[in-house]
Amino acid sequence: MKKVKYVAPLLSLAVLFPTAANVFAESSKNIPVEKVEFIGMAAPDTNEERSKMYSEASVKVTYKNGTQQTLPLEYKSLFTPGEVINGKIAGATYDVNGKMITKADGTPYISSAPDSNTLLKVNGKLYMVNHYESLPSSELGNMSETMMLNTVEQNKETGELTVTDITPIDFSADGGIWTPCAGSLSPWNTHLGSEEYEPDAKAHEANPEKSSVTQFARNYYQDPTAIGNPYLYGYVPEVSIDEKGKATAVKHYSMGRLSIENVKVAPDNRTVYFGDDGSYTMAFMYVADQAKNLSAGSLYAAKWIQTGEENGGSAKLEWIKLGHATDKEIKELAQSTKFSDIFETTTNAEYAKANGFTRTKAGGRDEWLKVKPGMEKAAAFLESRRYGALQGATAEFNKMETVEMNKADNKLYMTMSTISGGMTANPTDPTDDIHVPKINAGGIYELNLAENQKDGDGNKIDSKYVANEMAGLLMGEDLPVKDEDGNKANVDKIANPDNIVYSEKMRTLFIAEDGGNHVNNFGWAYNVDTKKLSRILSAPDGGEVTGIQAIDNLNGFTYLMAGSQSPGNVGYISGLPSLGNNGKDIKDNQ
Repeated sequence: MKKVKYVAPLLSLAVLFPTAANVFAESSKNIPVEKVEFIGMAAPDTNEERSKMYSEASVKVTYKNGTQQTLPLEYKSLFTPGEVINGKIAGATYDVNGKMITKADGTPYISSAPDSNTLLKVNGKLYMVNHYESLPSSELGNMSETMMLNTVEQNKETGELTVTDITPIDFSADGGIWTPCAGSLSPWNTHLGSEEYEPDAKAHEANPEKSSVTQFARNYYQDPTAIGNPYLYGYVPEVSIDEKGKATAVKHYSMGRLSIENVKVAPDNRTVYFGDDGSYTMAFMYVADQAKNLSAGSLYAAKWIQTGEENGGSAKLEWIKLGHATDKEIKELAQSTKFSDIFETTTNAEYAKANGFTRTKAGGRDEWLKVKPGMEKAAAFLESRRYGALQGATAEFNKMETVEMNKADNKLYMTMSTISGGMTANPTDPTDDIHVPKINAGGIYELNLAENQKDGDGNKIDSKYVANEMAGLLMGEDLPVKDEDGNKANVDKIANPDNIVYSEKMRTLFIAEDGGNHVNNFGWAYNVDTKKLSRILSAPDGGEVTGIQAIDNLNGFTYLMAGSQSPGNVGYISGLPSLGNNGKDIKDNQ
């Protein structure tokens, strides 16, 4: 069996931190790390640099004994989608029976859009779950995407990872997987994924033959007469791996249906926050009934009560309870319900005002809606954003991307790739809760988590991790005119932040860009204590940085995985010390 060396089968980058012992002359001295400081690299300024994934950054390591070293970082390309691993093609897509879908000439459709990865250990063995977010346009139209289980081996001395096998994960019980975007590792060692840009059930019902979800179904089921069901898509998929290395996938219908970028679980193993991507989106929170079990719980949506406009704006958050449900009951509704079963609609404003309709703009769709009697639960969990807007939650966020948790400080981080659209002043919209200055380069917000919070009806929320305040933390800066290289945003600040991940031990927020305001998208390291921002990675022109995961300790090694869509190559950065066996969080040592 041929082994293909790489750190992430779908990704273009993995940052590898070798053991601290490797950077000392006497290798037996595995000296704990006191702190790390990233030293940033310059932006690319040659055509060669602009066309590749690379790092010229470094890190200054301070050890507990006072010793310091500055170590250069190096990017190494290891893999590209389309290559074969154990006889299987990375980036291919599969039908309901697990058969690879091919073109007329027998060649596979290959994705150039690798996204999330989750590296985890089960029964002493390593596995990695990865997403392919999309496939190139084809004569077949919209196609089923792929989530893969990868078997991984780790070199015990160097930490280098080798993938020995790849297997598509079976979603046939839920109609396939729809646009899997970012993901995260749950505290109970499972992969939590996403289904972004849920199909519009209203538009599908109006013309099912021409809808994207029908194209999807016909390709997935290999049935030219199939009609898709939009209510099967837009949920949080969870993948668990058993002791024999078999992956099992479920979709958590009780967590609501929206354009999920990623989810993140709080330390109570019950409270979950969402990134809802797109225009006129919403902030959601889910509180599970039981710890480590997301099959039943309560769904909440936030109302933004603005307190300031500076630095991206600030607000108090009030949470509106949309309902309580189980996966089983919502899946049954999803299989049997149409949009017109849930809502009455009209385009006549005068009629709407006189007959109890409410105007909303959730998802950017300006419409008059009224929930039909007895359909409140279906509305809450199958049309979470539309129903949330009807209940008074704020549906004005723009390009909300990933969320991430800082457990030690009880903080949640949330990215807005672009602060525009519904987030600016729009007095003619149905509501105008958010009215902050436009920042095309976007920014990252910090949310405080608190206990003893009540929902909009005055009922106590059963969680100690309720976000009650939100304010800008780190903003991009638009340029009045492009610079000489074509950048539309300050090249020494973030622009269009997408995926973020936090290292508790390094006290560092890693930021991946996806946008057009920087000619090359960058990867950044931001120390939450010193507020220092350091560029540590540059992606090829046209490719986004994505799929990042921070792993502070995996068998004594620390990893920061990341990827690049469009170019779709794979590699890692070497040159950093291990944080795996220090025993304490770095913050405790300062």
